[in-house]
Amino acid sequence: MSGYVYDFIEGNKDLKDLLGGKGANLAEMTRMGLPVPPGFTITTEACQEYLRTGSMPTGLLAEVEHHLRQMQTRIGRTFGDPRDPLLLSVRSGAKFSMPGMMETILDIGLNDSSVAGLARQSGDERFAWDSYRRLIQMFGRTVFDVPAGEFEDGGDRDAAGLKELVEAYKKVFQAHTGRDFPQAIHEQLFLAIGAVFRSWNAERATLYRRQERIPQDLGTAVNIMAMVFGNRGDDSGTGVAFTRDPATGLRGSYGDYLRNAQGEDVVAGIRNTIGLSELATIDPASYRQLLSIMQRLEQRYRDLCDIEFTIENGKLWMLQTRVGKRTPAAAFVIAAQLVDEGTITLDEALQRVTGQQLAQLMFPSFDETTAPPPLTTGVAASPGAAAGAIVFDSAAAAAATGPVILVRRETNPDDLPGMIAAQGILTSRGGKTSHAAVVARGMGKTCVCGAEELEISDDRLVIGGRTLYAGDVISIDGTNGRVYAGSVPVHASKVVRYFEGELTAHGDPLLSAIERLMIHADHSARLGVHANADTSADAARARRFGATGIGLCRTEHMFLGDRRVLIERLILGEHDALAALLPLQRTDFERLFEAMDGLPVTIRLIDPPLHEFLPSLEELTARVARATALGEDPGRDGVLLAAVRRMHEQNPMLGLRGVRLGLVVPGLFAMQVRAVAEAAAARVAAGGDPRPEIMVPLVGAVQELEIVRAEAESILASVPGAPPIRIGTMIEVPRAALTAGQIAGAAEFFSFGTNDLTQMTWGFSRDDVEGAFFGRYLSLGVFATSPFETIDPDGVGELVRIAVERGRATRPDLTVGVCGEHGGDPASVHFFHEAGLDYVSCSPFRVPIARLEAGRAAVATAADSDSR
Repeated sequence: MSGYVYDFIEGNKDLKDLLGGKGANLAEMTRMGLPVPPGFTITTEACQEYLRTGSMPTGLLAEVEHHLRQMQTRIGRTFGDPRDPLLLSVRSGAKFSMPGMMETILDIGLNDSSVAGLARQSGDERFAWDSYRRLIQMFGRTVFDVPAGEFEDGGDRDAAGLKELVEAYKKVFQAHTGRDFPQAIHEQLFLAIGAVFRSWNAERATLYRRQERIPQDLGTAVNIMAMVFGNRGDDSGTGVAFTRDPATGLRGSYGDYLRNAQGEDVVAGIRNTIGLSELATIDPASYRQLLSIMQRLEQRYRDLCDIEFTIENGKLWMLQTRVGKRTPAAAFVIAAQLVDEGTITLDEALQRVTGQQLAQLMFPSFDETTAPPPLTTGVAASPGAAAGAIVFDSAAAAAATGPVILVRRETNPDDLPGMIAAQGILTSRGGKTSHAAVVARGMGKTCVCGAEELEISDDRLVIGGRTLYAGDVISIDGTNGRVYAGSVPVHASKVVRYFEGELTAHGDPLLSAIERLMIHADHSARLGVHANADTSADAARARRFGATGIGLCRTEHMFLGDRRVLIERLILGEHDALAALLPLQRTDFERLFEAMDGLPVTIRLIDPPLHEFLPSLEELTARVARATALGEDPGRDGVLLAAVRRMHEQNPMLGLRGVRLGLVVPGLFAMQVRAVAEAAAARVAAGGDPRPEIMVPLVGAVQELEIVRAEAESILASVPGAPPIRIGTMIEVPRAALTAGQIAGAAEFFSFGTNDLTQMTWGFSRDDVEGAFFGRYLSLGVFATSPFETIDPDGVGELVRIAVERGRATRPDLTVGVCGEHGGDPASVHFFHEAGLDYVSCSPFRVPIARLEAGRAAVATAADSDSR
């Protein structure tokens, strides 16, 4: 094996880190004896070195020349031979699929001499000059950044017209670069390799990696392969095939084929394709061979395979295969099918799906019973329901403040920012394998392609004599391909209705697959999944969704509305308000315990920023000033104003709240503890099995917790019939994490409030900074994703690890959970599993997602252990 260059026969599918996905899979197909054009791969290490130094690694070009000579010997043709030229394609290929994000250059080796040889060898002068035109256009745009719009469209010109167009292209090239188009074929090759390396850092590629959370330092491999041509006439063509439907997961062969075309024509979506099945009539022998290869590839990869192929004068060539992107629904269905077929285990199936995919399946869909007649129906390329204002370009989509639908004839990689920003994508050209479809499926975006009846221009679309303009609202259904004018009402997805108990999984492939994998996830998981719920209705839904407890009941939410005035009175020193609050709280808790009978319910004592329960300083000041000016007694407003001024805080999130409020306002925590105990006693008397826990918020010093605990224990002992009630604390202040060993002496459980812990660790106020500079921080790579979405493992995560270790050193049986919204984030669930927590808690809607990820985390840990 070489240092920087591997012949296809030297690699295999497990070398994706080194050879990229495309190179590793070309090597695997070559080893399988499939018809792959000869070629070799330049490694990702060479790209990394090039990007570090700005120049080709030492010895790389000599290695390329060596492998090129070997290729020529095998083929019996010479690179760029004026009589019968061997031509090359140069394609990117990173470890992870990044469709259309990096560069490809075809027909390397054509020049003023070899184009004539290609014409003679092929017997088709038009084909030769069209290939030369394509090379100059692609080379100019990719290597020298010549704007694509500068190259006039080739259209349906004859050979003479294409020859003239080549001369025009050369002039465009010279005008923009200050040099002639390179006639030296090795210079073409080396410049193309450098361009593919540089395309790793192209803006669109960087944006795509950030969107898909692909590491930025991997680099791309470069695949150099002998050209085969699908544009050699009607017995030639190119296509993309899937071994199963990537939209639904149904078994069978799916894909698109385009006669007399190159692969870029299919992916670009500029010409509408025919279904793969029609190849059986056009070229039965190639179709049968393709089906056989597809079956072999799926058996080898044990998964849905995405295949690119070319037929040249009736001979089939395999250009690429990879494990195919698929919709969330297809991911679950295919995983279950492969288990049924004995191809993979249930553990492997669990690793083939994600919580993010499950979340997408829980989004609402259109209510077809109330939808108007569709404007048109296109190709259902990526499922989901999306409505928004029409925008006709990527910039408008990215700049929009509300939901938009990006409407294009076809998309290209430069449209990525708009595709990310849009609710959905609609194109008039292309099929399920077009750029729009592939990228949308990868991002979980709704997409309808190939809506041929739409006439799309720069500022309007016309359908059946009806004209719609930018800003008009349309709705698109990526499940059935329908396009509607206006906003169509939505209804709950069938997956949500299944979790609610309204539907059964019987007879439905998707629901059956979800049910099967959720059962296995629950069986495999070590982490429990609780819910954040403040009402009995939320608690009941969480239980239906599979929650095994309430990890956070925010009692401050129980004091809003009509009860807010009681808190105002309490703050003003009117302690009779406590007597009025007690029965209300007791009823709240009784209902919660009834909904969660037999399961733990963690009740956090009141933790509001105080300003949430007081009128605004500005409003009170204005009312008192008005009364004074009119010579009236401001009355209660005057008393309230004095209290608000006394308690006014510049930053209420760091002020009088949590345990501090409980210690400063006598009787407040005591009232809540009594309400919990009396509600639990009432449920026991009614034959229930309440399991309450009391959580003290915002503790930073063990002394705070000891004071509250002593009072709480006294109250609990005074309530006859109350069950045992554990007392713990919420770890949300960095000092609490660092002194967890002390705090565990007074706490029977910890629950990490990661929202506040993140704010205090980073020094960020979440409400202020996300819109202010997070976008810039993400683009600069300060962090790959918001630390409020996914746990920051190096900072906040390290505090979690410290607290777990020190807390359990003091109290080995300490229960540890998390109740911030990170508890429902897939990546964060894996972190909490590794950190040794006992449970995560999240909003009811995210409970199934957390359950799935808890199972996946356990299976992944077991697999890692087995591999070691």
